[in-house]
Amino acid sequence: MSQPFPGVVEPVELAEAKGMVCIRTASASDLENLSVYFTGLSTTSRNKRFSGARADPGVVAAECIARSGGLDNFTLLAELREDGQGRIIGEARYAYDAAAHYGEFAISVADAFQRRGLGLQMMTAMETRAIDLGHEMIAAETARTNAEMRGLAKKAGFDDSGLGDWQSVHFAKCLLRQR
Repeated sequence: MSQPFPGVVEPVELAEAKGMVCIRTASASDLENLSVYFTGLSTTSRNKRFSGARADPGVVAAECIARSGGLDNFTLLAELREDGQGRIIGEARYAYDAAAHYGEFAISVADAFQRRGLGLQMMTAMETRAIDLGHEMIAAETARTNAEMRGLAKKAGFDDSGLGDWQSVHFAKCLLRQR
């Protein structure tokens, strides 16, 4: 199991959870558990995370792990640790586009753990890592109907970039280094 990277939130208690949550980088050993996590998401949550139906959670998990190489591409996992066991309850995928000069991300939180602040904690951890890598902007796109993601982005300080269309909203945030 990989360790949290520098600057990431320390393990925290999550409201109504019986354990501590650790946000850490994913590794190849997480493939099976990530597949189980994706399988456990409700159809609605899977559709929101993947912008449509995906019936292949094992393939999606493998893509997340395989594309998490080097500094500019990573997957973060939120892991609930109870009784010495870890269970994935959230994930965030980040990829930096050097040509566009910004990082893009996608995020999901297990249905039973939504609306407890975990998504915001994961976004903060992702932003911290992006800042540490010297990235200056982060962006994402979601369906206009995905009110949860739009609300989370607003709470995290993202602005509508105006690049979306009638079906989607594109939002972005400038990342500032602490001096």
